[in-house]
Amino acid sequence: MLFLEDIADLVVAVYVASLIVLFAFGVHSLVMLYYYRRTASQSPTPPVEMLDPLPVVTVQLPIYNEVYVVERLLDVVTQLDYPRDKLEIQVLDDSTDETQHIAQRRVEYYRQQGFDITYIHRTERTGYKAGALRHGLAMARGEFIAIFDADFVPKPDFLKRTLPFFADPRVGMVQTRWEHLNENYSLLTQAQALALDGHFVIEQQVRYKAGFFINFNGTAGIWRRTCIEDAGNWHSDTLAEDLDLSYRAQLRGWRFVFLADVTSPAELPADINALKSQQFRWTKGAVEVAKKLLPAVWRARLPLRVKLEATVHLTSNIVFPFILLVALLNLPMVLIKNLVGGYDELFTLMSIFVIASVGTFLFYLYSQRTIHEDWQRRVLLFPLFMAGSMGLAINNTKAVLEALFGKRSEFTRTPKYRILSTTDDWRTRKYARTRLRGSVVLELLVGVYFLASIFISLSYRELAALPFQLLFLLGFGGIGWLSLAHWLEARRLTPTGAATPRAVLAALGQTTK
Repeated sequence: MLFLEDIADLVVAVYVASLIVLFAFGVHSLVMLYYYRRTASQSPTPPVEMLDPLPVVTVQLPIYNEVYVVERLLDVVTQLDYPRDKLEIQVLDDSTDETQHIAQRRVEYYRQQGFDITYIHRTERTGYKAGALRHGLAMARGEFIAIFDADFVPKPDFLKRTLPFFADPRVGMVQTRWEHLNENYSLLTQAQALALDGHFVIEQQVRYKAGFFINFNGTAGIWRRTCIEDAGNWHSDTLAEDLDLSYRAQLRGWRFVFLADVTSPAELPADINALKSQQFRWTKGAVEVAKKLLPAVWRARLPLRVKLEATVHLTSNIVFPFILLVALLNLPMVLIKNLVGGYDELFTLMSIFVIASVGTFLFYLYSQRTIHEDWQRRVLLFPLFMAGSMGLAINNTKAVLEALFGKRSEFTRTPKYRILSTTDDWRTRKYARTRLRGSVVLELLVGVYFLASIFISLSYRELAALPFQLLFLLGFGGIGWLSLAHWLEARRLTPTGAATPRAVLAALGQTTK
């Protein structure tokens, strides 16, 4: 009996400690909302209408096997409203498939139209995206460097709305807000849009207006070239080269600007396995940057509030192991409460942790209300978003642990399928045959575990535990089932052979000029 009590004490201690960590990050949502309301009246205003004289701008387009979207990317970038003699376009292509052929033909077409456009192909992906950007920068002639990933569709006025902020010589980077081309494609894309809107509308805007460090989001932003060079250029020792350079630049004293009213549309992953790959890279990369730069942040002569916010910013992904612990220990806590006893006061006290969930809900409610007229409908997706975030805990916990223990991994790009409407089918695209992650088995097993937990909780009439167990079941079981289903469907419907350029373009209803 004494041994059982010792085990119970350990389980309760780990459970409460995990809840405290999650509570702290949940309360941070309330801090963000406080600053959001406090800075709501502030509006970014450029010092001038336009830089005079107009500077040379280099647009860098890093691509890797982007057969479905590369032609669209080149078409929209060449529509930027900016004098041709002041605009340089670099296609930084590390592709190993027919993307090379499509990109080269399109580059040649626009070169004949009078554009200063260059096709740069590397036979080795040294440094991955960071290496491609660094390689292109060495040859660029622009004073400012705009960067767009392959699935983005920048608007014609992008440069005219971002460049004026560089009249302030301290400004090193201007980031725009992401919009979503295929937000309404599925519940999966709608949940992603909800998450990203929270980041851009609340986090990025608050950090900018309140004087905290913000980050370049890897695309849809523009840099002052001297800022990149002064900060040490692009590094490839983390999977988050954008976050890494952002913090190094701001530690050097550069100011960043975030423009919530200037938007750049892009495609959201329609495949759960592509999303998990993206989440793994983002999660691991952020923890790697935290290990690399947090000591420098705390050594820097910065206000304490800036250091604290930077710490939360860089370490927020460590919540995933604690989400997993809280989930797995939920059933043991039910059993302890009913079989061991002696923790009644503690269980009553733990109800305070619900505040963190309320803070998170308000965080996303405000983000939707700010930018969408139909925000009431959109915020109904919050339970699905929460379940999905919980279900990704196994995938992202592995990323956190690999980063903490220094295990290196390659930069795995998120495949883009040019999915715009519900009539488009990502499963028939050649990049849909992604590798099935081993975490699927664990996710399905944990889903079964929570199915059993629900029945056990019902037998003890622990109704308060049921909402969380249902979310865990939906999250872990749903992510696991969807991962397996998407993988099987893609293997069944995706052609095994590499598509020819002509076949790909025909599938898209396009013709090369």
